[in-house]
Amino acid sequence: MPKMKTNRAAAKRFRATASGKVRRNKAYARHIMTTKTTKQKRGLRQPDQVSSANLKAVKKLLPYLGI
Repeated sequence: MPKMKTNRAAAKRFRATASGKVRRNKAYARHIMTTKTTKQKRGLRQPDQVSSANLKAVKKLLPYLGI
């Protein structure tokens, strides 16, 4: 059976943690930052985890992520 291909766009957006969870960056942090509060912008800097509802789809895109 041939190797499965990794979705390269997804590989740049997701990373596995040591405990096997999938890390992602938060949305809404690219532009129009002047209207967002400092507290909101500070929260957007922190990485987040992929929800359990979306985990199956991410695993399909990244077969060799190690999760």
